[in-house]
Amino acid sequence: MKHLLCFALAVCSYFFVVGQPAEKIDVVFKANGDQLKGSVVEVTDDNIRFKYTGEQVIYSFKKSDIQKITFASGRTETYNNIPSANNNSSTPVQNTVPATPASTPGSGVTASAEDRRNKVAILPFSFLKDGQNLPQEASDELQHECFTRLSGHSGTFSVVNPRATNVLLAKAGIDKSNMIKYSMAEICKILGVEYVVDGMVNQSNTSQSSTGNTSYDFKNDKNKKSNNDKISGSSRTSTNVNQEYETFTTINIYNDKNENIYSQRRKA
Repeated sequence: MKHLLCFALAVCSYFFVVGQPAEKIDVVFKANGDQLKGSVVEVTDDNIRFKYTGEQVIYSFKKSDIQKITFASGRTETYNNIPSANNNSSTPVQNTVPATPASTPGSGVTASAEDRRNKVAILPFSFLKDGQNLPQEASDELQHECFTRLSGHSGTFSVVNPRATNVLLAKAGIDKSNMIKYSMAEICKILGVEYVVDGMVNQSNTSQSSTGNTSYDFKNDKNKKSNNDKISGSSRTSTNVNQEYETFTTINIYNDKNENIYSQRRKA
């Protein structure tokens, strides 16, 4: 239980940070579930050239290994003929624990309690801004980033790769719109895990402030005949608008006995 409490605190701390506005970057989703964050330098017929955030080295990746790219502008490019996540790719998979075959419809396979022991899945969670759901890409990005962070603090727990989680949910016909019809015990068994993390980030505009600055540029007319002549010139006005946000994060962790073992709502 001590290890589980530490893990729960790591979950809550991550979601508290992730609710803050962040600098927009390009996100490359690889077929094996990895994510690359930084800047796409070039896209060719066969490859993409990519630079990680804060680095200057440019890497080249095969386009056949790429699932999709979400650019900082919000535009998404999706590529076909995606290889299976089990195939070799140019980047090794780290901290990835494939989900145990579960009781998905028609599979005829049920993961035992021992097989599910100490395995954790991160469910797709909601990200609301001013009462509106953000695009699915925002939820996917947070889910994958959460997996990356929590894998480094998992201790005795194994965190399932979000791609494996989402595939099993899709096969079972479960998404955010109908997840309420399933108990968390059922979802744990479908995913082959002992625990599931369910979270929501709710962000809303609170107040807006603006500051202005005006500068003048006078022209010195050498042909001015008297002090009564008008002085020509121009002025420039700039305005900076600061938007304040209020962010709440809600975190729940359930086990395969349908018990809510951890729940917290925090204001960022």
